[in-house]
Order: sequence, then C-alpha cells, then structure tokens
Amino acid sequence: MSHDQLIAEIKEGSQSAFRALVQEFQNRVYNTCLSILQNQVEAEETAQDVFIEVYRSISDFRGDSKLSTWIYRIATTKSLELIRKNKRQKRFAFLQSLTGSKDQKGVDLAGFDHPGVLMEQQENAAVLFKAIAQLPEAQKVAFTLHKVEGLAYQDICEIMETSLSSVESLMFRAKKNLQISLKYYYEKNFKD
Repeated sequence: MSHDQLIAEIKEGSQSAFRALVQEFQNRVYNTCLSILQNQVEAEETAQDVFIEVYRSISDFRGDSKLSTWIYRIATTKSLELIRKNKRQKRFAFLQSLTGSKDQKGVDLAGFDHPGVLMEQQENAAVLFKAIAQLPEAQKVAFTLHKVEGLAYQDICEIMETSLSSVESLMFRAKKNLQISLKYYYEKNFKD
C-alpha cells in the first residue's frame, strides 16, 4: 500500500492502516529517539508519544513533504522537548539542593546501548554517543539523522526546516567538535 493510500485510510479512521504505519516506521522512530535521548526507557516512551501525535495530527498532514520526513520531524521534536524538560528538572533539582530541600530528583543517563552496535563495539559506541550528547542541539540532530539514521542532507533539511548550507555547516561543526572531544580517548586507546 502506498503512503498516500495509507494516509487516506488513516484519515478515514482505519486502525489497520495505522497499525501498518506503526509497523513500517516503529524501528526508525525508536532508533532516532534512542540516538538523541540515549536512554532506552525514554526512547520507548517518546516513540509511543510520536505515534500518538501522528495519529492525532494526520488530518493536518498536507503532503508538502514525504511521510517519513514528517514522522522524523515529530520524532526529533518530541525527543528534543524531553531533553529540554529533563534539563529544566536538573536545574530545579540543583536549585533545591542549594536551598537544602531533601526531595532531590536528578535525571541521569542510564547505561546506553544502541541496538545497531555490535557487542564488541559497545564501549566505543558509548563513548561516541556520550560525545554526541554533548553537541549543541542542532548539531546533535543533524549528525544523528545523517550518521546514525543514514538520511541524506536534503531529507535533513526538510526535517529540520532549514537550508542545505545550514545542514552542511551543522555537520562540519559537529564533526569538528567530535574530533576535539574524542581526540584524547582515541589517542589513548588506539595508538599503535
């Protein structure tokens, strides 16, 4: 079934069409959320939120972009919203600790394992994903969509709603920042 047919049937209320959409996109959505959030539980919850949003707003989908681009945009937006929420909670917890409040709740990154990484590469991947997490938001999204999800720059432009030159610039700066932050780790562990 084509995406146009799928969208039309979902707009008419077909639950089987929506299940087909979820089945087609669930792994990509989850992996995108996981790559950005680097927490499996949060990625699973956010992926569910993405499909709830898709279901609620499918009637607003005009077809100006590909269905996959629209869904990726929702996934990155939801993931970034959660990161911002977690940062606010951390700041609030820090302020509470300064005032001596005993009910301190911080948000920690759990041990991060991405399903696409081989077991022997887990340590290197964990270091890389930790470095990616430190990138500025836009660089993190562009880098994740291109290098982890394998999307073309043009698709990233549509998802991020920016120009090709902006995506190229974000990728260049992300690579440069990663080189700087990973230099010591790789010199220590991979120097002959």
